[in-house]
Amino acid sequence: MSLALLIDFGSTFTKILAVDLNAEEILGYAQSCTTVETDIMVGLRRALALLPSPLQKAAYELKLACSSAAGGLGMVTIGLIPELSAEAARRAALGAGAKVIKVYAFRLSSRELEELEGLKPDIVLLAGGTDGGNSEVILENARLLATSSIRCPILVAGNKAAADGVQSLLRAGGKNLLLTDNVMPEINVLKVEPAREMIRKVFIERIIAAKGLKRAEEFVEGILMPTPTAVLGAAQLLSRGAGSEKGLGDLVIVDIGGATTDVHSIGAGNPVQPGVVRKGLPEPLAKRTVEGDLGLRYNAGTILTLCGEGRILQHASLPQKDLAPRLESLSRRVEVLPQTAEDLDLDFALAACAARAAVERHAGSVETLWGPQGQYYIQYGKDLTAVEHLIGTGGIFIHHPKAGDILRRTLFSPEEPFSLRPKKPALYTDARYCLYGVGLLAERYPEPAFRLARKYLKKWN
Repeated sequence: MSLALLIDFGSTFTKILAVDLNAEEILGYAQSCTTVETDIMVGLRRALALLPSPLQKAAYELKLACSSAAGGLGMVTIGLIPELSAEAARRAALGAGAKVIKVYAFRLSSRELEELEGLKPDIVLLAGGTDGGNSEVILENARLLATSSIRCPILVAGNKAAADGVQSLLRAGGKNLLLTDNVMPEINVLKVEPAREMIRKVFIERIIAAKGLKRAEEFVEGILMPTPTAVLGAAQLLSRGAGSEKGLGDLVIVDIGGATTDVHSIGAGNPVQPGVVRKGLPEPLAKRTVEGDLGLRYNAGTILTLCGEGRILQHASLPQKDLAPRLESLSRRVEVLPQTAEDLDLDFALAACAARAAVERHAGSVETLWGPQGQYYIQYGKDLTAVEHLIGTGGIFIHHPKAGDILRRTLFSPEEPFSLRPKKPALYTDARYCLYGVGLLAERYPEPAFRLARKYLKKWN
């Protein structure tokens, strides 16, 4: 028996999986409240104590972890044009597992610089200009950052012709400077992987200590990546397969948590309908979006504002006057789990609203325009209507008896024909909350990791 302990230090809960790699079987799962504000190991030990007795002190050959504790990896991105280099920088950050706090474009104003300083990000990604293109804006933004109170690493991924000048300015300001390839070397050409890899290295080398996770590194082999990166890795593995294992093809994963709702899609997302023209930056094959205002606990009140009382009360058996106070209570006591049928109904309503809004934001859309030749259609983002597999992960999808119905609320609606959400996918839930663990195992043991994921996907009719 070859045992692995896979850990996710989440914003709300620390989750652990004990896995038999030879049998490709989950032997135990447990969770406890994350204790990053005091000692991260306290929550981990509590979770370990909830495993079956033989697993609590087992000899684990592999101990791997990911983390989104203390808000995850908070990033600010700066680019030149909102739809081009600024958007490319945002995508690089999201694909690396970061939570993008703010996106700035053009030259930073004094108000924006003051706002950026107040945000206290973990990393700033400075981009702008194609290679050989505009240098003035990225140089000016570097000068402003050099004089700022920012102390976090600044990752420069912009016009290579300005790289030397940017480095000189930031180093003169005593900033922690990192340099990588331009995220948009040519107009409408993305090159985000070098930036993503650098962000992951920063996470491992610097952010772990800043988030109070250093003690955990003494217990595990290493905190390898942000949790969203692990889930995206699982999505890629499931899509493409491994070795002799055939992948599922195009898919979407909806990850609902206490602080955010993330959506991952694997697929080109090209137009399906004839006569539709794609516009904007090319979409990455593996795409992630994170909605920091759609967490089931921290943002319960925000979900109410976004979706309205009517949609939530449609599913929650609560008097209208009790709704706002209940949601405020959830936002203050984020560790609370549902205890009654009424609690379950409220969680279902919040999850259904959050999942639908997150998938709508992630998916592309079509706009109808008129030209000299008559009516035509422009597609922005990915067309997900033909995606064949939709997977839900997160605590709500394990424990809620109507988990499949949460996913159904995200599907394409004839009433909103211009939103390119999935139409008729097969619906699955991550029944043992193992996708983050699959992502942790994917690089070393891709075939067992793939089979583990398939084994514990629960299909909903």
